[in-house]
Amino acid sequence: MKDQQRNRTKEHLKSAFIKLIKEKGYHNVSVKDIVDGAAYNRSTFYVHYQDKIQLAEDLLASRIQGLEDSVGKPYYPGQQVKANKLNPPSFAIIGYIYEHRDFFELIKYDDTLPGLHTEFPQSILKIYKEQFIFETLNHTPVNMDYFKRYTAFGFYGLILMWISNGFKESLDEFIKEVIDLTRTHIHSIKYVGKNGDRLPLGSDH
Repeated sequence: MKDQQRNRTKEHLKSAFIKLIKEKGYHNVSVKDIVDGAAYNRSTFYVHYQDKIQLAEDLLASRIQGLEDSVGKPYYPGQQVKANKLNPPSFAIIGYIYEHRDFFELIKYDDTLPGLHTEFPQSILKIYKEQFIFETLNHTPVNMDYFKRYTAFGFYGLILMWISNGFKESLDEFIKEVIDLTRTHIHSIKYVGKNGDRLPLGSDH
């Protein structure tokens, strides 16, 4: 119960912090602003965080970790899916971004959460490099490191456009566009789990 209350308090502080960054810019937000926005007192803040910087680090780390964890939810380790069988549940990562859109909208701002502009795209690249094996359309041989970078940053570019446009397309509409584009260059994807360490014995790389 105490853990639930602690997590709930931290989420309230994070929500207030996100709103204030959008209104004032990261560097202009004070601890007083945060506690006032979350309707807590300063002592409650300092139970959980040393300062604004620690709150910022926790906010970024928790959302990026959630992003990386969301990817594997539709799959089991070793599962291979052909591109023509992909469907909206296959892209739980997009659902996660939409669910936490208040946070991911921070990417639009200049004076925003430190590290977001680098950590967000790098986390997507990490997901592509570590959690999936791709088979190209028509089994065309390519440098797979280049291919994963090309595909990951292309996906990030689409996400960035969606966020910048204020999520104009619905979640389902956007996922459909991503699936259609995926089918132009990918034959199949294989989910291997984080760092491939959950692959069943004997599974090939």
